[in-house]
Amino acid sequence: MRARPVGFARPIASLDGMSPSLSVVMPVYNERYLVAESIRRVLAVESPLISRLELIVVDDGSTDGTRDILRALAAQHPERLTYVEHAKNQGKGGAVRTGFELAKGDVTVIQDADLEYNPQDLAKIMAPFVRDEADAVFGSRFLVGDYRRVLFFRHTLGNKLLTGICNLLTDLNLSDMETCYKAVRTPLLKSIPLRSNDFRIEPELTFKLKKRGARIFEVPISYSGRTYEEGKKIGLSDAFKALSTMLHWWVIDDIYKDDEYGSNILVSLSNVPNFNRWMGDAVRPYLGARVLEIGAGIGNMTQTLCPRDRYTASDVNPLYLDYLRSRFLGRPYFDVRKVDLSDAADFREHAGAYDTVVCLNVLEHLKDESASLANIHSALAPGGRAIVLVPQGKGLFGTLDEVLGHERRYSRKTLEEALARAGFEIERMFDFNRPTTLPWWFNGKVMRRRHFGRVQMKVLNSSVWLLRRLDAVLPWQGTSLIAVARRK
Repeated sequence: MRARPVGFARPIASLDGMSPSLSVVMPVYNERYLVAESIRRVLAVESPLISRLELIVVDDGSTDGTRDILRALAAQHPERLTYVEHAKNQGKGGAVRTGFELAKGDVTVIQDADLEYNPQDLAKIMAPFVRDEADAVFGSRFLVGDYRRVLFFRHTLGNKLLTGICNLLTDLNLSDMETCYKAVRTPLLKSIPLRSNDFRIEPELTFKLKKRGARIFEVPISYSGRTYEEGKKIGLSDAFKALSTMLHWWVIDDIYKDDEYGSNILVSLSNVPNFNRWMGDAVRPYLGARVLEIGAGIGNMTQTLCPRDRYTASDVNPLYLDYLRSRFLGRPYFDVRKVDLSDAADFREHAGAYDTVVCLNVLEHLKDESASLANIHSALAPGGRAIVLVPQGKGLFGTLDEVLGHERRYSRKTLEEALARAGFEIERMFDFNRPTTLPWWFNGKVMRRRHFGRVQMKVLNSSVWLLRRLDAVLPWQGTSLIAVARRK
């Protein structure tokens, strides 16, 4: 489930309510001539948009004396500088990932140690977080900035080519995908699994932010690039690696770390928009003007049921809640709230507030179905409807149910009895999605699969037009059961 009042802004604020704190992650490898000045410039940053700045320096196996310099600087600034050493060189991505794990600020940004990027621009980068509810901000070297050093045309052309390919694959309109200055809200950043150990972390993070629905902003920054003689490390081979990385993460949806909510599973289900529209069409005729959706996830169903006079989308997963707030930002009728279906306390403020409660694929996850249905009952005005969709057929329970966290599958009798005990009377009960009953049984009982294959999901989504027609004529029960019940 998820939460937050309609149209409410989501500015980042520090504990004092004034401005966010910032974690600066600096990967370092053999930069003995520049690193001390880089650190000095970062620690000198002051801005009303930054309440507190912490610097996390990760030495990635330097062998040129950089490590001695960093140890001395860390001893001089123990309260503001966190220092970590890698025994062996892992690459920029590996060092950055180490720094991300240690970040404690509201926002985390990458800062190279080579003086190409001016830390005074960090205040610019923080502005969209404070003023425009940004999830991520990229500092662009190609927007109009205060200045930039004139250097390699072919290098610039390569950057623009990679950015163009990135934009084509993601449908973003970035001007500088390869920028070092990528700032992200820290909770969001820490929930994204990052796999790259080298410069490929730049496109990987960009693609995953896009797939997570992040609100990405760009700001112009100054840039003083250095030559290869001065120590620039990125080269032509990195461009080909970036291209292969973009193609990889365009195909692969690895955008949530493993968590207690099974976040990655729900993402796989978001790749079937045609199926979600079919489900939405099945329940929409029973919706009223004031709707509470339980377990809205990332809004797969929500977008098919809006707009309404009032629509509250709820969930318990804080990552989904953030996603919903960004995805439906600016809709005055839309509200996001944390609502745990099994917790009566979460329903007190909602007592009698809705004429419809939508609960799709949630009830089967909860041990105490009676308490959960009682909570739905309490949120409805007299005569209001509960629309409940649950998996049907005890004989279908298999490995797919286990991985989804199902406690049970229902029959018409068990669902009707549960609703009656909670004070509902059945208005209508009908089967949904008969065509996938046999595939569900085969995959979960015979093959004992524990995930949904990407090809399977694409086939399902592309064949919904046929499934809808077969659903009306097939003689067996559906994979799911939908009940429309009224509060007496």
